[in-house]
Amino acid sequence: MPTADRNRLRVLDALLRSGPASRVELIEATGLSRTTVSKLVGELLAEGLVAERDGGGDGGAGRPAAVLALDPAAGAAVGIDFGHDLVRVAVADLSGAVLAEARRDIDVDARAGEAIALAARMVGAELRRARLRRDQVVGIGVAVSAPIMRSPADPGATPARSGGATSILPGWGPFAPGGELERRLGRPVLMGNDANLGALAEVRDGAGRGARNVVYVMLSGGIGAGLILDGRLFLGHSGLTGELGHVVADRDGRICRCGNRGCLETVASAAALLDDLRPLHGPDLTVAGAIALARDGDPGARRLFADAGRTVGRAVGAICNVVNPERVIVGGELGVVGDVLVDAVAEGIARSAMPAIAADAQVVPGSLGERAEVLGAIGLVLAETRADAIAVRRRSKSSGP
Repeated sequence: MPTADRNRLRVLDALLRSGPASRVELIEATGLSRTTVSKLVGELLAEGLVAERDGGGDGGAGRPAAVLALDPAAGAAVGIDFGHDLVRVAVADLSGAVLAEARRDIDVDARAGEAIALAARMVGAELRRARLRRDQVVGIGVAVSAPIMRSPADPGATPARSGGATSILPGWGPFAPGGELERRLGRPVLMGNDANLGALAEVRDGAGRGARNVVYVMLSGGIGAGLILDGRLFLGHSGLTGELGHVVADRDGRICRCGNRGCLETVASAAALLDDLRPLHGPDLTVAGAIALARDGDPGARRLFADAGRTVGRAVGAICNVVNPERVIVGGELGVVGDVLVDAVAEGIARSAMPAIAADAQVVPGSLGERAEVLGAIGLVLAETRADAIAVRRRSKSSGP
């Protein structure tokens, strides 16, 4: 391949992987010269592969800074998040901008077949809302609340059967969700652990933007951790990273759904917090209601969230001692509760990490909330889509009748 073509693909790849970027950011991401990037951007704009838009920042002399993104007409990406008790679907253009999104509540753990069928119907409905055809979708990313064995040759990988994963999602035993969704929707499917994909989203579009070493803590129906090390998502030998919720926090505690006793999820997950609050506020209390109580100053709710945050923080502090992150992002469904939780996580880290390492780690709330996982699923598609396939696809559309 000629050097000029390789350089074009480097620019396109940077926009796919990192999202909209300024010309300066493209120079840093590609290692190309300012002159080369300027020339290539001009060509890509003329061909309709790249579009320029207002970045909202300071472009100097009173002008807004312009950012470049893949043209929305070049295709679309779909994200699906299978939480423990919900399915969320989002459709985005290739710049990562969400065009349509929906959520449905369902017991995903126990009703796997119904959840997969529901997700397929939701994808069809959201594509229609976005006025997109299925053949415009370059890929579908799927976030699941279970370990995922890394198998690049098998986009339909099932939740891993080692490490207690089948007991974590007991209703999923007969199903290969990736393969089943590919069969129903006819598009390539990539799967990832929800905490890992949440980390990817927060670094790409949220509270971790610009950071290269990040621990993302997902506090929802389950508890997970995603690691971004030196700017890349870290998956470990087999992809089975991030199972923070199954670190033992109380050796004599409650039995966990994974089969162990006293896991962090049994004391600090959304379900565990509701178990403690419902005797005080009624059996119908929801996660949203518990968060509202804490935000409104209810002393019991605030104490419970603070205790949970400190317990999680102590476990995260051990991770910090190993990887020395510059930022710890507290996200997930519970992350929106605010300072009472984030400050408690920071306190727990300070108690268990080396002082210098704890001082290095800025603890911040996630900015994407419970949407981080579905946005990360979209980010997975964009990161894995080949730029040359987009370029060829766009040329074929342009040269058609």
